[in-house]
Amino acid sequence: MKITISGRNLEVTEGLRAAVNDKLSKLERFFSPNTEILVTLSVEKERQKIEVTIPVKGNIIRSEQVSNDMYVSIDLVEEIIERQLKKYKNKLSDQQKNGGSFNPEFLEKEYDDQEEVQIIRTKRFGIKPMYPEDACIQMELLGHNFFMFRNAETDEVNVVYKRKGNTFGLIEPEF
Repeated sequence: MKITISGRNLEVTEGLRAAVNDKLSKLERFFSPNTEILVTLSVEKERQKIEVTIPVKGNIIRSEQVSNDMYVSIDLVEEIIERQLKKYKNKLSDQQKNGGSFNPEFLEKEYDDQEEVQIIRTKRFGIKPMYPEDACIQMELLGHNFFMFRNAETDEVNVVYKRKGNTFGLIEPEF
């Protein structure tokens, strides 16, 4: 894996760089060696924030953690990403997706998908044609409670959203 670390309002020290590399290297068992991981460390007043983005074959796995201590944030982000990966591995495999950036051993192992995923916000995303089921997976991987996309079947802009009881809804335009 290739880990790219940058700092915003913060100088990335060797200690921080070592902590990030140490924690995120635990994710190597999930990804192929050429997977890129983008890490941004930032400080805003008392908030120590880490953002981790992992682009994988048409999807984005992302987590953002904030605490009063950067090292605590680093610990939390690795746990959240690992939990997301275990939960959605079965959904990706069930749709017979190509493993892409995932390690084959990770795809073959069964994981309990009953764990709760924390919803995290993002600022931007591109709209591309996809099926509603793929949009739900992308929404969950991003940690959003809704996701707008262009429906590959109808070529219309649709929205999927998370409902109570871990179910999903689809909003389609009516003309």
